[in-house]
Amino acid sequence: MAQIVKRMTATGENRYDVRTRIAGRVVTRTFKRRKDADTYASTTEADKHRGTAVDPRSGRETLTSYAKAWLARRTDLRPTTRAKYDHLLEAHVLPELGPHNLAGLSPSAVRGWYMALHARRAVTADDAYRLLRAILNTAVADSLIGASPCKVKGAGQVRSPERPTASVAEVAAAVEAIPERYRLAVLLPAWCQLRRGEVLGLQRQDVDLLHATIRVERAWSAPMGKPPVLGPPKTEAGRRTLAIPANVVPVVTAHLEQFVGPGPDAWLFPTSTGTALSPRNLNRAWDKARTIAGRPDLHLHDLRHSGLTWAAASGASVAELMRRGGHANPRAALRYQHATEDRDQAIADALAGLAEVGRIRPRDGRAMRAPKKQKSRGAHPG
Repeated sequence: MAQIVKRMTATGENRYDVRTRIAGRVVTRTFKRRKDADTYASTTEADKHRGTAVDPRSGRETLTSYAKAWLARRTDLRPTTRAKYDHLLEAHVLPELGPHNLAGLSPSAVRGWYMALHARRAVTADDAYRLLRAILNTAVADSLIGASPCKVKGAGQVRSPERPTASVAEVAAAVEAIPERYRLAVLLPAWCQLRRGEVLGLQRQDVDLLHATIRVERAWSAPMGKPPVLGPPKTEAGRRTLAIPANVVPVVTAHLEQFVGPGPDAWLFPTSTGTALSPRNLNRAWDKARTIAGRPDLHLHDLRHSGLTWAAASGASVAELMRRGGHANPRAALRYQHATEDRDQAIADALAGLAEVGRIRPRDGRAMRAPKKQKSRGAHPG
């Protein structure tokens, strides 16, 4: 229980010291009024029973110090994710909030920082807010602060803008416009729904022409401000084996014969020296092809988005879209379900067609027909 000790200062004033044990340490707070001391003592004891009591001295560490230590401890992060977090901290979070100690970081300070950044760069603000919230939630779990100051309603929500979608004909036009050695690099994102890094990470051993499948085992990633690195796919779900559509199999066969070395570890998209093709070189070729095809707004990743949209329109379930796209959770796959709205309209039109040929009949057995137009009353013209 908290202990309250009354004492007198050298000037003859009363003081009330409240002593309690939090996380194995004795914490003392001093008050001028007994009423305030009693309130603090009772509140602290209640917090201790709830497990939310925090030693005031624990939150003296600055956000800069704690955030950098937090990032260093995250050994599970991919290089691209680590580079992104480091950039968000150094460029957007720590310059303004870093000097605050953890206990002194108020909700109003976080709100002011977020709103100012959101006015300039909305997507970046939400990314930075989610990172800050994760760091401070860990500080709460470490009993350094009692509650997180990240209380901005609606902040940090993922607001991915709708990506443009290409038609089958537009993808075909882009394939015709790009140099032949890169044609398969356009077809695989569209028809096999591969990410750019997954495409460039493919080797001869990943292609099984006998069963018409392609296996994703590795991917190139480009950490922010650093050279590309080869590693595992974006998520564990990214390791997958996919059926190659029949219209793409002949292109795969021709590409292997013409551009790929004989070894099992030969890159599917090599440079003239046999090394893996860089994303920059593929992007240059794609920039020219998309302009010729009349879709300068399309990015390479939009080909994958288009292919997943086609798959959804063909009737693929969310689980099937997740597997095809290598998604770790259904949230990403659900964005492609908007394509089913067009599919639903096609179903409705087909049902209406059945009625028109008299295949659907009412209970009296007569074929359903469109109602006859009522003749308007009154004199006919003429």
